[in-house]
Amino acid sequence: MNIQYKKGVLELLIMVMVEKKDMYGYELVEAVSKIVDVGEGTIYPILKRLTNEKYFEVYTKESTEGPIRKYYHLTVAGKIHKDQELKNWKEFSENVNNFIKRSEK
Repeated sequence: MNIQYKKGVLELLIMVMVEKKDMYGYELVEAVSKIVDVGEGTIYPILKRLTNEKYFEVYTKESTEGPIRKYYHLTVAGKIHKDQELKNWKEFSENVNNFIKRSEK
């Protein structure tokens, strides 16, 4: 997949996943990489930025399988941002798909 396509959708995918349930970093890496081929080096900077922008709150929790895990929780500001980005994505993808369909005729 084109790297530019990935960059445009990763933030949205992460926010949609975390809205459904709080997730820890590696859990997010695994979930996102099932949809888009990415690694930790791509996801963790996005998590840090979204946290710095107050779209995520972070808390730690003991793990039965290793060290303490840092969980990400979508804030109210994060939900508003996610909703706007989702709206933008739907509009953008619909416009691109419609253009392609018209061009194929």
